[in-house]
Amino acid sequence: MSRLAPGRLVGVVVGVVGAGTMGAGIAQVAAAAGHPVRLFDVRPGAAAAAHAQIAIALSRLVDKGKMDALTCHQLLSRIAAVEALHDLSEASLVIEVIVEDLAAKQGLLRELENHVAADAVLASNTSTISVTAIAQGMRNPERVIGMHFFNPVPQMKLVEVVSGAETTSGVAADIFALAQSWGKTPVHARSTPGFIVNRIARPFYAETLQLLLEQAATPAELDECARGAGFRMGPCELMDLIGHDINYAVTLSVFHATYGDRRFQPSPVQKALVDGGRLGRKSGKGFFEGSAAVSAAVEPLKPASLAVHGAGALAARLAQLLAQRGVAFERCSASDWQGLMVGGVRLHITDGRSAAQMAAQSGYVETAVIDWPLGTAPGALAIAFGPNASAPARRSACGALAACGWQPRILRDIAGLLVARTVAMLINEAADTVWQGVCDEAGADQAMRLGTNYPSGPFEWLEQAGVDATVAVLDHLDGAYRGERYRVSPLLRQRYWIEKSRA
Repeated sequence: MSRLAPGRLVGVVVGVVGAGTMGAGIAQVAAAAGHPVRLFDVRPGAAAAAHAQIAIALSRLVDKGKMDALTCHQLLSRIAAVEALHDLSEASLVIEVIVEDLAAKQGLLRELENHVAADAVLASNTSTISVTAIAQGMRNPERVIGMHFFNPVPQMKLVEVVSGAETTSGVAADIFALAQSWGKTPVHARSTPGFIVNRIARPFYAETLQLLLEQAATPAELDECARGAGFRMGPCELMDLIGHDINYAVTLSVFHATYGDRRFQPSPVQKALVDGGRLGRKSGKGFFEGSAAVSAAVEPLKPASLAVHGAGALAARLAQLLAQRGVAFERCSASDWQGLMVGGVRLHITDGRSAAQMAAQSGYVETAVIDWPLGTAPGALAIAFGPNASAPARRSACGALAACGWQPRILRDIAGLLVARTVAMLINEAADTVWQGVCDEAGADQAMRLGTNYPSGPFEWLEQAGVDATVAVLDHLDGAYRGERYRVSPLLRQRYWIEKSRA
């Protein structure tokens, strides 16, 4: 039994090694939960400087009336900057928050074994490195665990509790309970490349980078489409915020750790930004310089007739959104396609085929595809037209979408548009993560909502779009690109056939 067993959590000493932004945040959260904290950094004066920065941040909360002065004083008094690793000898838990380098982490934890008790837990805040590898060669690898916090630590609720091959279930349970006592929402994960969040989130960036490579739209237009689906930030502005060097390095790490799995292949678009020093906000330029451009609004044009076709989940969602917005329409549930009929123009909800392919296969000239209508508020919606769609049809379709509460963004006619291919791939990666035993479905949904602020978890999106639509997008993307990137997860394929057998 570890020193962190339930009932023994209150007041235990917590050590934090690494006094950067993350380490200081973890120290603050632990102290706020009542723990004496020992904060250490190899850089002379860094721990003391971090303590001073915590004091400044807390004083702002006091000034705003969000914390009283006594609570602030008590919290700060629990954090002590120390000068050597042996000053952590009383700690029941030591969390390392040092450079993301395997050798450095292994060396630190092996040294810590010489200073802490045999039943003290050693945790790593690594975001991508194998916990099993970190624990390799230690005397007591069973007490090593991943405790992956998210930045900023005091505000972000999620903690990935990552078990390596040697980690005991008791240690994992104790850390889970400890994180809960700190006001966090922990999620169990098995140590695999990227864990939960950094693995499942890769398509959010990768699909946008692929569309940029194919010159489907501008970064600003793609960001608008993502925000229209409910994402708080578009992928381009988020990559600029994170830093392209960091985002590219995480992608490269997962790509190498999965032996070159095409799903995680880095993009030459982002590599060019990194090579050119366009790292995002930290360098003053990335996809954007200063504020992002905003696309011109399309004037609403009330259509002569409007009908929602199809009986699938996405058609039902489309009808629901129109009804909520007070738009009059006809419902044609018996149709064999999902989408909007605007006068004589078919707007198919994308199933992963291009508008050109749909027009050729249906024989219907005035054809367009629209993106998955996942957002609840008015916003941008991607649309692409078949090659022979007339100019009046294009104007009519865009004006009708504007009249229905969307701002159409015309993309190059590329399979899957933006939201459908991105969300389908997020669902697909989450399905593989669950299939491979990294976490369960509830854990995947919770981790992605809390760790990335996505509007829904991947399995919640699966309910909204339906298994049929999700698998169709992936299969058609696989047909368009001919590679391993869009292969359907065995879990999704299994659910697809189970639903077919029930029909």
